[in-house]
Amino acid sequence: MELKNILVEKNGHVAIVTLNRPKALNALNSETLEDLNKALDYLKEENDIYSVILTGAGGKAFVAGADISEMKDLNEEQGKEFGILGNKVFRKLENLNKPVIAAIPGFALGGGCELAMACDIRIASEKAKFGQPEAGLGITPGFGGTQRLPRLVGEGKAKELIYTGTVIKADEALRIGLVNKVVEHDSLLEEAMKMAKLISANAPIAITLCKDAINRGMQVDIDKAINIEAEDFGKCFNTEDQKEGMTAFLERREKNFINK
Repeated sequence: MELKNILVEKNGHVAIVTLNRPKALNALNSETLEDLNKALDYLKEENDIYSVILTGAGGKAFVAGADISEMKDLNEEQGKEFGILGNKVFRKLENLNKPVIAAIPGFALGGGCELAMACDIRIASEKAKFGQPEAGLGITPGFGGTQRLPRLVGEGKAKELIYTGTVIKADEALRIGLVNKVVEHDSLLEEAMKMAKLISANAPIAITLCKDAINRGMQVDIDKAINIEAEDFGKCFNTEDQKEGMTAFLERREKNFINK
């Protein structure tokens, strides 16, 4: 797998995916989005990877936004195509069959904030900053910001942030529910790895089905959602992990999960 703008490493059962355009503050251009798309295809098929950390290189930014130099001269149809590409990749990330933790060292603006919101969990450095400043550039958020931000922080707060283009610090992002946790800058990856390993210690198929039930259930009414949960709950009983987890519990021994 040849990727120009993304690094993929493994640490045990955890994959660390790093957006690697530090001179451009990891801005998202079409090439980087295509790289991320390829990386997600790889991660989906790797049964030995149980969880993923997504971060940005350079220490200053997670992703500073979509690449303005690429967007500047697009016409209406080209702009729509660029938005469709970003949304396709971010939706694939959101639906990846493994949980994804965004480790956010610095700026997560525009497309960077949208990328973080497509992840399952967000851990921010104390130096991180978040915002959807697109209206100041004459555009709307184009990679899911108008949809995921209201779902995370509520409609009123999302409209305030999008309409004003306000950039908020990590502590405010935590207060409004945009991030799960704020940690010291130098311990960001360590903290993300701790959480990834906690997740990876559990049954991987069960975690995948938990993610599926939450993601699908949040889009429908409660009656349909509990049927989705029942389906995924039932699927667990056709796995070796369920047998191992319950047997280990009753035998008072350590679990030994396998991903099949």
